[in-house]
Amino acid sequence: MKVGLVGKPNAGKSTFFNAVTSAVAQIGDYPFTTIDKNVGIAHVRKPCPSKELGLIPNPNNSLSEDGIRYIPIEVIDVAGLVPGAHEGKGMGNKFLDDLRQADVLIHVVDSSGKTDLEGNSVELADPLEEISFLENELHHWIANIIIRNWSRSARAVEAGEKIENFLSERLAGLKISREAVILSLRKSAISKPIMKWDIDDALILARTIQQVSKPIVIAANKADVASEQNKKNLERVSAILTSSDFELALKNASKANLIEYSPGSSKFSSDSSNLKDNQINALKLISDFLEENGSTGVQECLEKAVLDKLDLIAIYPVEDETHFTDGQQRILPDAFLLPRGSTALDLAYKVHTDIGDSFIRAIDCNSKRVIGRDHELSDGDIIKIVAGS
Repeated sequence: MKVGLVGKPNAGKSTFFNAVTSAVAQIGDYPFTTIDKNVGIAHVRKPCPSKELGLIPNPNNSLSEDGIRYIPIEVIDVAGLVPGAHEGKGMGNKFLDDLRQADVLIHVVDSSGKTDLEGNSVELADPLEEISFLENELHHWIANIIIRNWSRSARAVEAGEKIENFLSERLAGLKISREAVILSLRKSAISKPIMKWDIDDALILARTIQQVSKPIVIAANKADVASEQNKKNLERVSAILTSSDFELALKNASKANLIEYSPGSSKFSSDSSNLKDNQINALKLISDFLEENGSTGVQECLEKAVLDKLDLIAIYPVEDETHFTDGQQRILPDAFLLPRGSTALDLAYKVHTDIGDSFIRAIDCNSKRVIGRDHELSDGDIIKIVAGS
């Protein structure tokens, strides 16, 4: 699963990226700081079964700390989009192409109203316009792919090819599944004959496809900027309030052992005797923001996108159902994220194709009950897969 960070230039995407991942992207206060996409690893939090079982885990593909499993997620920071990007304006279709691989999008919006849609410094910009412009760009991007050479392409459908097969093949490069196309066609309910579809009909379908296949979480970034305008903007925008500057500062201070802080936490601890006056003042500002808002919002955005929008559950595969270990005696080594509704067979294929192909049965390690390939898994399950040689 991959998360794409999108938005106009100078909205704070690169800072958000640095704050949510362990990678370091160039940060600059000017448009198009990001020329090539940056890819990093962030982590979503799930309860680790080790705490309830009284075990000390040996994580392999993830991290575990104080009963919390931090499961890695790939995050792509794509350079800023400007109005007309789908027509080649700004940095053009390159950035839209970079988003093809994303499963869910976090739209980083400048809530302060200090930058226009092209990332230039202004006063009183409307963040609601940011939201609508970016959605418009994505919808036109998808619609143009749908409607390309339509008069000729639609003849294949009239000749007998199913519209869902035709569109899913055309949209395959965007990681849009046949099931998503079928659902989108049903929801869009376009009544026109297929041969008469035009760009407006394609936009209707594209809007639904985006909502189904590439849902968006809005991050009202720069929520820490103290101004009446920002306060009014935040009241108008339906979004998660975020301060990527504060999250990045907390992570950097934690790495420097100046504070103790866990991503997404509502507080941190520090020893003021080790801090300079300017550090104490800065941390006081951040502490006040956390007290008012509950967190910096950055981790919340990530988990809203991955766990809620994509509706993923965490499963822990093991080889020994008694000791909860793998073949190297590591306790609860791996955590995999799967779509809700996934089966034991889906997990087997997630672990390895060969294991899926040779699946015999599985064991629910908590109940020690044998389960079949079609058994639907639950969040937090510990599962042993039994496969043939």
